[in-house]
Amino acid sequence: MPASLRSSNNNITAPIAKKIPHKMTKHDHQRVDNYYWMRDDQRSDKQVLAHLNDENNYADAVLAEQESLQELLFNELKSRIVKDDNSVPTKDGKYWYHSEISGEQEFSNYYRATSFSGNNKTLLLDVNERAKGHEFYDLGDLSLSPNDQIMSISEDTDSRRIYSIFFKDLNQPSDTQDAYLTDVLEETEGQVVWANDNKTVFYVKKDLETLLGTQVYRHKLGSPQADDVLVYEEEDHSFYISLDKSRDDSQIYICLHATESTHYLVLSADKADGDFIELLPYREQHEYHADKMGNYFYIVTNYQAKNFQVMKVALDQINDINNWQEVVPHRKDVLLEGIELFKNFIVVTEREHGQIRFIVHTTVGENSGQQYPLSFDDPCYFACLDDNPEPSSTIARLYYSSLTTPGSLFEFDLATGERKLLKQQKVLGGFNKDNYQSERLFITARDGVEVPVSLVYRSDSFKKDNVNPLLQYGYGAYGVTIDPNFSSGTLSLLDRGFVYVIAHVRGSEMLGRHWYDTGKMAYKQNTFNDFIDVTKALVEQGYGAKDKIFATGGSAGGLLMGAVINQAPELYLGIGAHVPFLDVLTTMLDETIPLTTNEYDEWGNPNEAKAYQDILAYSPYDNISCQTYPNILVTTGLHDSQVQYFEPMKWVAKMREFKTDDNLLLFKTDMDAGHGGASGRFKSLKEKALEMSFFISLLNE
Repeated sequence: MPASLRSSNNNITAPIAKKIPHKMTKHDHQRVDNYYWMRDDQRSDKQVLAHLNDENNYADAVLAEQESLQELLFNELKSRIVKDDNSVPTKDGKYWYHSEISGEQEFSNYYRATSFSGNNKTLLLDVNERAKGHEFYDLGDLSLSPNDQIMSISEDTDSRRIYSIFFKDLNQPSDTQDAYLTDVLEETEGQVVWANDNKTVFYVKKDLETLLGTQVYRHKLGSPQADDVLVYEEEDHSFYISLDKSRDDSQIYICLHATESTHYLVLSADKADGDFIELLPYREQHEYHADKMGNYFYIVTNYQAKNFQVMKVALDQINDINNWQEVVPHRKDVLLEGIELFKNFIVVTEREHGQIRFIVHTTVGENSGQQYPLSFDDPCYFACLDDNPEPSSTIARLYYSSLTTPGSLFEFDLATGERKLLKQQKVLGGFNKDNYQSERLFITARDGVEVPVSLVYRSDSFKKDNVNPLLQYGYGAYGVTIDPNFSSGTLSLLDRGFVYVIAHVRGSEMLGRHWYDTGKMAYKQNTFNDFIDVTKALVEQGYGAKDKIFATGGSAGGLLMGAVINQAPELYLGIGAHVPFLDVLTTMLDETIPLTTNEYDEWGNPNEAKAYQDILAYSPYDNISCQTYPNILVTTGLHDSQVQYFEPMKWVAKMREFKTDDNLLLFKTDMDAGHGGASGRFKSLKEKALEMSFFISLLNE
């Protein structure tokens, strides 16, 4: 604990939770959970809420001396943001669509016009007005009917990711309640797909106990939700359900995704009252994404292709894999992540040696069969296809960013490869990218595997001689790859001498599908080893001072934090764990907890003895021991639908019981927020400022 905090706050007492032993036995192994009582599915238990409030009050009291630093950092973060901003208009059909935000507004408002320059500009949605009166507000999805006359919007106002869907008549002159139809669809996933008749929509309804989308309904505008027709129900809760529409707008898809398997059902968008049928016969461990353009389906598939390949097939031959034709072959060292179809081109997203890239394939005309890359400049970067709603276009937009380059929107001529910058994120306050340096390293882990690392620092304050504080971030789950992306908030740390690091540990797909497979289930320990070994190597190489090392992660990255400090607590001065998944074994044994059954292929099914032991070996809650831990800041949201609030609540209580140090252990619960934290562009900065001030203050011993 910093001396200033230790001396002035020694009369502040941390909340001590009561202990009520709860025995759990599985596979002849017994665990006793003294804090199981903290679970309250309704979030209304007075003892639970009182303890959360006590923790909040304790954290506020301990951090009182940091309030001025928090405010300073919050103002820094806010001062870099352009208050009056707008997106680049995007053409979709007859109209150009864009968003605008101004002044102290928390949310963007949405508009359309009849030209790029803004002729006949019309307000579609005043989001700030819709958000009034709500402590939390999330606009889930906007979707337009094919004739551009009706707009659907989905809203979550309690942060549980349960959306209500409303419909607005765009022929009405203003964004008032009078413009909205009487149709309201409750308890949904928030997504709508329109049939081509402009009056039929499909949506996914949530199971309020598991919070899984399990049913697909058909709704006719003008009718009550009670009359909606159930068109599909999924009884296997290891599958997530989503909806999609083909690139040429001719097909509607029900997409079923488990961790290792995919299944598509399809319906003609011109036959809204028809029945969905299988697109392909179901195969276990066949993952694919299918899309349609003209007379062909294009399929990104892992069939006999671990890192995926692109195939095409005529509409009437798709059921027979033997008729599929290779478009982009499988390669051992290249992960094929996806495609975007245009009438004359396919843009393929690939990743090799950890770096993303885009290859344009010409499919029509005299240059058919030719291909070339879309190029960028930084040594490591993030890029993705932006909104490209018109398949007939010969122009593609891509978003680009790096650790030193603010977010940039580029337009590429697909015929020539010519690149044009449309807009780059403005960073106020005198930002100059030349003051910062990024690097890509490969660190050899204990088993000889090389782990990619992206890092950035301020050139004039960095010395490679173990003097700089260093903050290391990690995630490492679900195959999610955290690419090096620009954050204006990180500048507040870099300008104070920090080195910022992203450890691309196993569990992502940074180095291909095997990188994911060797970081999950029975191999999950590789994720933790990678993170620890990266920290050790960076200190050995002089990137950070060994007594000034910090780490942070959220959700599955919070699990990473919990495991790492059980296994190597001596490496870190401070830890940030946000909405952390910490009680892995108990959660994965409880099928009533939202999302559990979906994730057996990620963590393992502990109803099986081997998986039980694998999870028990690292589960952060089960492996707390009597030892010295770093200073720790834990945050969560009471209404979190992904990781229940009681996981960090229990973990903190048990940590207070076992840890042998007097380092800080602070737990903050946002009583209004969920998994994504606070809503709004400025309100969310408070959370960033809190963690930054926590880390910076720990240096002032």
